[in-house]
Amino acid sequence: MATPSSKKTLMTLYSGNDCVFAHRVRFVLEEKAMEYQTIDVDLANKPEDLAELNPYNQVPTLVDRDLAIHESVLIMEYLDERFPHPPLIPVDPISRAKVRLGLLRFDRDWFAPLFQPGYSAEQVKTAKEQIRSTLAGLSSIFGQQRYLFGDELSVLDCAIAPLLWRLPALEISLPAAARATQEYMDRLFNMESFKRSLTPAEKAMR
Repeated sequence: MATPSSKKTLMTLYSGNDCVFAHRVRFVLEEKAMEYQTIDVDLANKPEDLAELNPYNQVPTLVDRDLAIHESVLIMEYLDERFPHPPLIPVDPISRAKVRLGLLRFDRDWFAPLFQPGYSAEQVKTAKEQIRSTLAGLSSIFGQQRYLFGDELSVLDCAIAPLLWRLPALEISLPAAARATQEYMDRLFNMESFKRSLTPAEKAMR
């Protein structure tokens, strides 16, 4: 792993204008009210130093002093440990494990088929159907609590919010009965930190 330049005093995020995984990280950075600079990466013409910082030459990649870290879930966990206020991951081991299992499910079942190459049209269709049915089913939970893991925002909400924002672009609609889920989505989208996390390309998705 290459060592980032010591001249960089702020955290630097190598991002993409419409990268759903980078959007997650921007949401967490904004929720933590962190100062950072963004390098918008043209995925067809990536900067040379990205491959030096990240062996997979991908976004998002976060540079913090002499550390370069990649993979959105790892970056979000790092940010929560490094800057613990407001906390986004529970303290007790059982709750932490539940949150991590939720993140794993999101990535394997939903984000991978929809946003990574190598999946068939049938797998994409299955993922979309599962998202629609799961979000509809969660409406009963959102009728009792504000967020996925209770009444406080967690890293689970930060991870899924960029996907929820993209539902219209993905041609996924929720049934009218899922009113509480729609209210949950609106609650996320109306957060100032979420609004600040949006790029111009993402704002144009709705």
